[in-house]
Amino acid sequence: MPVPAPRPVGAAARCSAVLFSPWSRLSLLAVLLAAAATTVALHEPQRLLAQGWRPPLTGADALALFALAYGVGTAALVPRPVLNLASGALFGAALGTAAAVAGTVLGAGLAFGLGRLLGQDALRPLLRGRWLAAGDRQLSRRGFRSMLLLRVLPGIPFVVSNYGASVSRMRWPAFLSATALGCVPNTAAYAVAGSRAADPTSPAFLAASAFIAVPGLAAAAVAWRRRARLRGSEVPAEAAEGAPGRTVTGPVRTNPRRSPAVSLPVPDRP
Repeated sequence: MPVPAPRPVGAAARCSAVLFSPWSRLSLLAVLLAAAATTVALHEPQRLLAQGWRPPLTGADALALFALAYGVGTAALVPRPVLNLASGALFGAALGTAAAVAGTVLGAGLAFGLGRLLGQDALRPLLRGRWLAAGDRQLSRRGFRSMLLLRVLPGIPFVVSNYGASVSRMRWPAFLSATALGCVPNTAAYAVAGSRAADPTSPAFLAASAFIAVPGLAAAAVAWRRRARLRGSEVPAEAAEGAPGRTVTGPVRTNPRRSPAVSLPVPDRP
């Protein structure tokens, strides 16, 4: 029985395969992020504070509009501290915090969805390094706890954590719930500072500023101490080899299946 010849693939199918390939989608994501960064740099979103932007709506509608603009802005690489300060300046500490938290979750979800749709298939095969693979396992297996820690710790860029998590196998509920819970302290501090920006010597403004600055300085100090400790614990290989009369223990291969460890005397250097 003759085997039917395979049908030739049409030009439309080949074009569709190329357009929707993982690397094509990743290139589209890179173009979108570059366009967003360029737009932010040209339009200077810090004018949001200087010009005192007022939405055309009031009450709950104004809060919803600001949260929507906040979410789209953070997904487009607008700095969150600027928007957090603006939320406090426009709506006060309590309502500003609520609007900023809602916008944070919305923006994180948009970035997470874009990264997963356009970048995950192309970037996951590249996670072969030890540190990258360890980070991927941590985010995939302990998503809520890992993302909550990333949100609470200062100094971790919001956009990097969003798009980095999208490459892992973290679930949507864990990502969004950890973002909503972990962003509250820092967001509230910025909103309080924004609501008291007209009175920079008030106790509320000073307390909020201290809450913003102190954790960042403490994290930098801890990172510096750990870095110095790791450097001090390392023993240079040249120093170990150059020690007189030292016995070096190392594997000597006598059989490809067995590598017994033997001690070899190292002669003293003249």
